[in-house]
Amino acid sequence: MMGTPVTLDLPLRPDAPFDVVGLGVNVINHLFLVSRFPEPDTKIDPLAVTQQGGGVVATALVACARLGLTVKYIGKVGADDPGNLSRKSLEHEGIEVADLVVDPRENTRVTFGLIEQASGRRTLIRGIEPLARLRPEEVPAAAVICGRVLHLDGYEGSAAVRAARLAREAGIPVSLDAEDATECQEELFALTDILIMARALGERLTGCKQVPAILERLKQFGPRVVGLTLAADGAVVHHRSTTVHSPGFKVDVVDTTGAGDVFHGAFLAGLLWGWPLEEIVRLANAVAALKCRKLGGRAGIPSLAETRAFVRAMGPDLPPIPTRG
Repeated sequence: MMGTPVTLDLPLRPDAPFDVVGLGVNVINHLFLVSRFPEPDTKIDPLAVTQQGGGVVATALVACARLGLTVKYIGKVGADDPGNLSRKSLEHEGIEVADLVVDPRENTRVTFGLIEQASGRRTLIRGIEPLARLRPEEVPAAAVICGRVLHLDGYEGSAAVRAARLAREAGIPVSLDAEDATECQEELFALTDILIMARALGERLTGCKQVPAILERLKQFGPRVVGLTLAADGAVVHHRSTTVHSPGFKVDVVDTTGAGDVFHGAFLAGLLWGWPLEEIVRLANAVAALKCRKLGGRAGIPSLAETRAFVRAMGPDLPPIPTRG
């Protein structure tokens, strides 16, 4: 027998210029699909090549925008061709970038990656320092608090901490995609309301191997909502006394780049729509799975209509979107 659906009791302002404000890194990814990872001292021809915008927060915001949310990005790029491309890629999605900082002294983040066709596994090579990085004094308070939710990735260190504090003071929930161990991590975790990460990172941070133990340890950092993405096995999220596990969707995987990023974007959409936790995680799993069918972090991000049709073909439809007042 099904219990009462659990909703996330986080404060959400009904009126704000933007649904989601995101602060974090953005990247230009050069990706090569290969039949296998090459051996040393060999040459290999790619099966496909793509150049796309990327980055943890930036890609999550693209997912939010394609699902119909209003979105603002705060970040930094260099005064170079990749920086110009990054800005244009966000503008193309309808994302507001008025507070994007352009610094001629630093380099826009660029990565080069190999994606193995059979497994979807990836190997990425990052760009050269000095990389564009926001400073706390470059974070405008008015921009941070003009959304209903603030989404961070932690790579901006003290700038992210400043943004999280501003959001907390304004009563705005803070979401964090903890992709890797980052600067100011413990301080940032304590200012976070929603902390979701890959299971592998959860194991490293907590020293635990079992999912329930990892979640319990993550709760001790302070967030009210904690979760783990489990790759093909879906995701598990805990809030108060309830843990929800939603299995993953089976697709023909081409590339997993950006899957975790778009999971977070879709999770925020479900949160803002007031959906039950189980449905939020189901939505996020579906959007992440659909993304994996195409090369690159953004090319495969679906619209809400595409996601709903996909989920409906697999089982029960997703809930309706509430009408804005």
